[in-house]
Amino acid sequence: MKVLWLCNIMLPAVAEHFHRESSNKEGWLSGLLTAVLSHGDSNGIELAVAFPVAERLSYSAEAAGSDTVDAADRKNVREHHDGTEACGHRSRSRGICIPCGETYFTAYDFVEDTTRPDLYDPELEQELREICEDFAPDVVHCFGTEYPHTLAMCRAFPRKDRILVGIQGLCAVYAKCYFADLPEAVVNSVTFRDLVKKDTLKLQQEKFARRGEMEIEAIRLAGNVTGRTAWDRHYTGEWHPGVTYYPMNETLRSNFYTGQWSREQCIPHSIFLSQGDYPIKGLHYMLLAMPRILKQFPDTEVYVAGNSLTAYGTWKEKLKISAYGRYLRKLLKEGHLENKVHFLGRLSAQQMKEQYLKSHLFVCPSSIENSPNSLGEAMLLGMPCVSAEVGGIASIFEDTKDGILYPGFRVSTAPDTSRDSVTNVSCVTKDTDNNKNNDCHDKNNALENIAKSLADACIQMWSDPVKEQDYCINARKHAEKNHDPEQNYKKMVEIYAKICNGV
Repeated sequence: MKVLWLCNIMLPAVAEHFHRESSNKEGWLSGLLTAVLSHGDSNGIELAVAFPVAERLSYSAEAAGSDTVDAADRKNVREHHDGTEACGHRSRSRGICIPCGETYFTAYDFVEDTTRPDLYDPELEQELREICEDFAPDVVHCFGTEYPHTLAMCRAFPRKDRILVGIQGLCAVYAKCYFADLPEAVVNSVTFRDLVKKDTLKLQQEKFARRGEMEIEAIRLAGNVTGRTAWDRHYTGEWHPGVTYYPMNETLRSNFYTGQWSREQCIPHSIFLSQGDYPIKGLHYMLLAMPRILKQFPDTEVYVAGNSLTAYGTWKEKLKISAYGRYLRKLLKEGHLENKVHFLGRLSAQQMKEQYLKSHLFVCPSSIENSPNSLGEAMLLGMPCVSAEVGGIASIFEDTKDGILYPGFRVSTAPDTSRDSVTNVSCVTKDTDNNKNNDCHDKNNALENIAKSLADACIQMWSDPVKEQDYCINARKHAEKNHDPEQNYKKMVEIYAKICNGV
């Protein structure tokens, strides 16, 4: 069985081969890659991986640092790898065999403008068609619905019943939640940086909406999807009633399967957010909640992974600040939080893990999420967690058992997924008075209400150490089950077999 993965990043094994910097956000893919290749004798899978690049990779001259290569050089290196007994792959017109442990997989690069994932390039279809013709996959597995190359593959590959699309987020829905109760004045505001980059908050939201349009078409074309929550199952069925939906949990980054949070080892009353660089991630909710938390726990501090959006010390920083960053800066000043909120910069997977372990609480204040890996990682380490009850979170995190859920951002016609499991769901749309009010509510009141609920959840968590420990134990057990690498690998292979057999 020949399986082609379509990824949105260059996998670390490929990056290492070509002496390139690799992403630390998709480490779970490396774990899945290792599982597939290490079980090659039993699963019968011949694997290829396709990924976007700004410029075609150098095949024979990578060690010399060259970014380009002619066809002859590419052919020579290909034949060098494909001709070895260890590889066992036939010679191909494209691609190169990449060593991974004691085995190999075929890598294909294709050119795509990854800086503009909201713009569709029809030329992608021909590139991906050539890759498919070369590798001749039995199954094409696209990781993520929200990329132009996913739509291009769904258009280019003739066997729609052999396409499997894995749902990560759903940009079509995210676009509706993008402003996350920001005041209208903030939504409409523009800074020098926003003008120069043509990246205002409204334009950012429009980009999500365009990606959502591509995403919906891709799902309507694909014969199969995988998902993890009742929420993503609802929308998948709404957009493509005839699609085959396969529940499949996600394997997390490998380093999070060791180590365990301890109250004695953490910094008391420290809060960790995995990111906050755009409104959906809800950093503004956290900042608005802080004054209330500080009244109860004056030593509370917040740590946020990622670069500071509020830096304003130099002229360069002043010119680079965004409208959202300016609003966050205003909240910091009004709440006297300048010395209470710390931006940690870009963190590696290991640094992220260390920050989880030394923090007293993980908070997910997003206006929308499907099944955030950051929450899964925190749960897997057994640390206290508080999250907004939005999107698919209730499918992976049980309120008053794994931790505390609080009412987050609401939109009308949101599916009721709070009690349904992903394997047995009958989603209907809510049209409650609460949702009606939220759809037309005063944004200032919404901000205050959500911030109050978030603050109360944090205070509640820290006010009962015994209950806090129970949450940690339950969350760890839940995450170990959801994110079991071996079980998730077996499920994926099972899905591939069903697709190939037309089941």
